[in-house]
Formats: sequence, structure tokens, C-alpha cells
Amino acid sequence: MATPRDERLPFAQFGTDPQSVRQRVETMEKLLERMFVIPGINRPIGLDVILDLVPVVGDIAAAVLGAYIVWEGRNLGMSRWKIARMAGNVGFDWLLGLIPWVGAIPDFFFRSNTRNLRMIRRHLDKHHPAGASIEVKARPAD
Repeated sequence: MATPRDERLPFAQFGTDPQSVRQRVETMEKLLERMFVIPGINRPIGLDVILDLVPVVGDIAAAVLGAYIVWEGRNLGMSRWKIARMAGNVGFDWLLGLIPWVGAIPDFFFRSNTRNLRMIRRHLDKHHPAGASIEVKARPAD
């Protein structure tokens, strides 16, 4: 039996405007690359590195999550060359992760999702300047 339209749960719609896409992609990149900070060395890691510790299945899951960022870039109308570069970043990251246990080490340094986020930000800043964000680095307290 189908649920009547007025009784369905009010889930938020995914916005297709550039600002909504930027926010989704930045959130996904943070989840994959900067979810935790390793104490002592102050180096951020995310699900991408953690999933690399699970042989094969973790690598595939990380690649699928990274492919979501590429898919969002494609929906923004990025050029085929940029989409190919973004897919190459995810593919290279996936290949590095296929090396059991040791594959997490190069993945710790090669952050494909951060690279892809940078490409999307540049595209959005160029083609949708109204949604451009200004990054400000905080100065250390005197």
C-alpha cells in the first residue's frame, strides 16, 4: 500500500544550486580526509585512510565515496578533461589502497578528495562567482 503524499516524512530536497553543491562536496571531503586529527603529529585523517585498513572492500568503499565528488563535479558541468583528472585522482588513490595494510601510508599523503574539492571550488568560483567563498586563515593569538 502506498503512503499518501501528505503523510510522507518531510525530507530535505537536495539543492542543485552551486552553494548547496559546494556544501555537500566540502562535507564529503571533510568526512573522507579530515574527520579526525592524530594526536602528537596533528595530521588529519578521515574515512579514506581508515577504510584502507580493510583489504579490498574498504578500498572499493573509499573509491565509491570519492566517485560521488566526481559525480557532483560532472553535474556542475565541469569539462571532460577536469572530470577525467578527478576520476584519475580517485583511481590512483584506489590503486594505492590495494596494497594490503601498507596502502594506507601513501593514501595518508595523497589526498585525492582534497585535490578534487580544490578543482570544484575553482570551477564554482569561476563560473558561479555569487557563491564564491573567501577562505580566511586565523592569525595566532599574540
